[in-house]
Amino acid sequence: MKIDSPQSSVLRLAELLQEAERAVVLTGAGVSVPSGIPDFRSPGTGLWEKVDPMEVAHIDAWRRDPDRFWGFYAERFASLRDKRPNAAHEAIAELELRGHIRAVITQNVDRLHRLAGTERLVEVHGSIDWSLCLECRGKVPLDRVVRMIEASGGAPECEACLTPLKPDVVLFGEMLPEDAIAEAQSLALEADLMLCIGSSLEVYPVAGLPAVTRGAGGRIALITQGPTPYDVEAEVKLDGEVVEELRALLAALP
Repeated sequence: MKIDSPQSSVLRLAELLQEAERAVVLTGAGVSVPSGIPDFRSPGTGLWEKVDPMEVAHIDAWRRDPDRFWGFYAERFASLRDKRPNAAHEAIAELELRGHIRAVITQNVDRLHRLAGTERLVEVHGSIDWSLCLECRGKVPLDRVVRMIEASGGAPECEACLTPLKPDVVLFGEMLPEDAIAEAQSLALEADLMLCIGSSLEVYPVAGLPAVTRGAGGRIALITQGPTPYDVEAEVKLDGEVVEELRALLAALP
């Protein structure tokens, strides 16, 4: 990767987006940090520094002790319910509106891209919008789930089956939704530019999507703080604060 000044890097990324015909964006937790949502691995603040994900966010933990599982997730869900999109989400939605990108693939479950106005959104890790009954496949919306937890103090239950609900997010030990990962892989294969924003690109299989784009002859660009496995291959990397970098990018585009 060629090292340029921050301004020239922004201009180069703007050129890449203008040249591209099938650009897609891939986002991770760093996009939502300005909304007050901690990421998972940053030293001192990362969510997994406080708890062992295999104890609280594994499908076996949900099966083994739904009340303990929801003791962790209830707080997380309640905290996410009132979070709002930040300027990074809005800038990405603006890129789609202007026709610079064709879709957004996200690892995030916080639904903030959708609230910001992104139209074609592939949520490969699911969404907090719903929780599911695995018996009858019934779906319960987030606000109702939070109220059920507040009322019972334990795991929310399907009112028809009286079995614990599971959040419609991908837990450790689960496969990604087939339709979502198939669409993400198709977009990556067709992309002539993949812009990865706010992701360390360490969690597979999503972390393999930029390699799909590169393997098909497309380019990679990065807006993220900290190293990624794709730094050397990237056409350009912006490593400043995500909101500032995206605002500069929008300003450099027609």
